[in-house]
Order: sequence, then structure tokens, then C-alpha cells
Amino acid sequence: MDTKPLTADGYLYTVPAPGDAPGTARFQLVVSPTDDAVDDVVWSCTTSNPRIAYALLTEIQPGDLLHVSGFLTQLDNPAEPARLTVDDLTVLAPAPARALQEMVLDRYGDYVVVFDADTDAVPVFTARGQWVGTAENPDAIGTLIEIHERVNGGDG
Repeated sequence: MDTKPLTADGYLYTVPAPGDAPGTARFQLVVSPTDDAVDDVVWSCTTSNPRIAYALLTEIQPGDLLHVSGFLTQLDNPAEPARLTVDDLTVLAPAPARALQEMVLDRYGDYVVVFDADTDAVPVFTARGQWVGTAENPDAIGTLIEIHERVNGGDG
């Protein structure tokens, strides 16, 4: 097993997950040694620093640019990926704002529908969160609600 101190800048690749013990976290970091995306490397990272774990699990988002320091460990088996144990983490820049899809929630009496500008299909739920179904288009919402009330006795 080979262990080396390492400091690198990279982007948080996926949503961090709690580690195996309290106060720990696991995450993946995309590091680009060059400006060419072909050279990108994804490192599996862990931290046992409760402050860093808390920040990863509650504040830091995928796409944030991070500066990390710790120890990179390569196991004796070259097929196993290297793992970076992070002791220090700084957010250099938040992820760029993601384009929001135009989605609108609307109420139809005891029902809630979700309009999405990217599709004609309209998901329909009761106000209590029970799944009703998907109307093929906005004109079919009334029919779907009517069928649901006939089958379920009108308890939206």
C-alpha cells in the first residue's frame, strides 16, 4: 500500500453520502490535471473530520469547486481505485446556477397537478400526496380526477 500527501482542486461529482461511522462522509471528486476532459480523473474520497462531513452532507452541492488536502492511498492491487482521505476542505466556488425547468404546481380542489413546460403529460396527486395517475395532456386532467373519484369514493 502506497500513501502520499496530496492537495488538489476538483469538482464534487455526486451527492455526498454518510460514511460508515458517525461524523464521516464519502464523496467523489473530479480532478482535471489538464484542460482536456479526457484527462479527468474521479477520485473516491472519505473524511473522518466531523466538520467537513457535516458541510458535505448539508451545504456543499455537486458541481462545487473544492480545494482538498489529505492522503492519497493506492492499495497493492492496481485494479483497486485510489482513495483520498480528506483532512482539509475549502469551497473555492459554488456550482453554477442550474437552469430551472418551468414547472408549476396547481390545485384542482382536493387534487394537485404538476405542469411541466417540457411535456404535455400532467402528473396528478391527491392533496394528501396519494398518486392518482398521469393525464396525457391538460385537457384530460378532469377525466382522470373523475375516474379516481368514482373508483375511490371521492376522497381526494
